[in-house]
Amino acid sequence: MKLYITDLKGCRIEVTDLDKAIKQTDFFKDCHHIPPVESDKERQAYWVDMYEKLTVLKKQLNQQENEND
Repeated sequence: MKLYITDLKGCRIEVTDLDKAIKQTDFFKDCHHIPPVESDKERQAYWVDMYEKLTVLKKQLNQQENEND
């Protein structure tokens, strides 16, 4: 089964490794420059959104697995 999420820009992105994607977005959502630059807030919002969508997807898949057991 192929998994997809849609980013803030409306792009459909295939998720090939959900656990790895969650780890990567968890790291990126907290990244920023020192000293901060103007684009940091926009980038952090993007990665927070991606992280939230991926974790929701994982919860949905886990629920489906539990229902099928």
